[in-house]
Amino acid sequence: MENKNTQLNIKDEPEKGLKRELETSQLSMIAMGCAIGTGLFLGSGLAIQAAGPSVLLSYALGAFIVLLLMGCLAEMTVAHPTSGSFGAIAEKYMTPMAGYLVRYSYWIGNVLAVGVEVSAVSVYMNYWFPAVPGIVWILLFAGVLIYVNATSVNTFATFEYWFSFIKISAIVGFILLGAYVLFGSSGQPHIGPENFVNEGGFFPFGLKGMWIAVFISLFSFLGTELIAVTSGEAKDPDAAVPKALKATVFRLSTFYVLTIGIMLMIVPWKTAGIEVSPFVKVMEILNIPGASGIMNFIILTAAISAMNAQLYASTRMMFSLARGKNAPSFLGKLNKKGVPTKALAVSSTGIFIAAGVHALLPGSSYAFMMGISMFGAMFTWLMIFISHLFFRVKWDKTGGRKLPVRMIGFPYLTILGAVLLFSLMITSWFTDFKIMLQFGIPWLLFLSVAYFVSKKRNINHNVVEETLAEKIE
Repeated sequence: MENKNTQLNIKDEPEKGLKRELETSQLSMIAMGCAIGTGLFLGSGLAIQAAGPSVLLSYALGAFIVLLLMGCLAEMTVAHPTSGSFGAIAEKYMTPMAGYLVRYSYWIGNVLAVGVEVSAVSVYMNYWFPAVPGIVWILLFAGVLIYVNATSVNTFATFEYWFSFIKISAIVGFILLGAYVLFGSSGQPHIGPENFVNEGGFFPFGLKGMWIAVFISLFSFLGTELIAVTSGEAKDPDAAVPKALKATVFRLSTFYVLTIGIMLMIVPWKTAGIEVSPFVKVMEILNIPGASGIMNFIILTAAISAMNAQLYASTRMMFSLARGKNAPSFLGKLNKKGVPTKALAVSSTGIFIAAGVHALLPGSSYAFMMGISMFGAMFTWLMIFISHLFFRVKWDKTGGRKLPVRMIGFPYLTILGAVLLFSLMITSWFTDFKIMLQFGIPWLLFLSVAYFVSKKRNINHNVVEETLAEKIE
């Protein structure tokens, strides 16, 4: 009789060939690198404009949703450490079609998110070189990161580790500097906690503005789920994944709330925007020589780091699709160093989409790319919550091994996370981010048709093969 634990394991043979080289510290830094990008340094300006000072509550609520998400994801990833991750889990515990939709939606979300980061790169470089067209920087940095991702997973992880280290050090430095200016120096006029209630109070746009900003804040947390994708190349996923997930969520929550709180006490919220990063504006207001240029450089590294991590994520998801026979088989091939370079090439298309959008919409390319990239991530997150409901019921019913990590408050907190996330997705229809659903709904319809067409083709192909085999016999 087959062992119950074996029955519940997702076979990792389709992804054979990937190198298990990633350490726990690298997993954490990769997730931090993916999440700490333009969402905090540039996108926070959009959130502040939507909510005013109440954006602090928006980020806190966003962090709570992500905390629930990571609890569900940690439990499932420990059970099934594979690069297919939540796509493979949705396929096994829900339906093959669910896995297909999740994988492709996550792939397109990351492909477009790469475009978001590279659009932001052009904004940052414009700070120093206003006469150079943004498309030049887009193509230059894209070439460097494609090369990094094409070498080996260890090279990618080392690159990501140090870039993330720079970002985290900069954020800690920003918090310490801001705390000194606010509480340790003699003080400056128009700087202090009173900025939380000036210009319309703490809720200048009411609860509606605060709620809308929660949606924008979630963009700052996108990438934390990448730890689940990297589990297929982790040395000890049972121990590394839960630890990395918990550390990432708490660090991000602390960084975001503290940095934005300090920023709002120094920069009046009405002056925040996305022409330049609010962080750079803080340095300009404090009039520290050269500091704004240094901060702009740090923010530039943040965008490059996030772009690097998202390129990795989209590449691994396309590789998983190909190995699962849901994409052309050549995309599942590895080079000698265990890197799926053909999947990398296809996943780089977001860069060229961003270049085209930047050429057509130079003044609003960032907000547009952010809007369309959000759907893939939001849909994936929603499906993680739903998959967890199916996963836990089946796992407990079939008597799988005792998991070292279990989501507390099941099923109530899992359902709460799903309801909050779904409500935010619906809310986007009534905001400037309506483009997310305008893109996402047709995308799901297209994928659904593509799934049934490919399924029918595979059935016909198998029938032909069986007929030929019978004739040969």
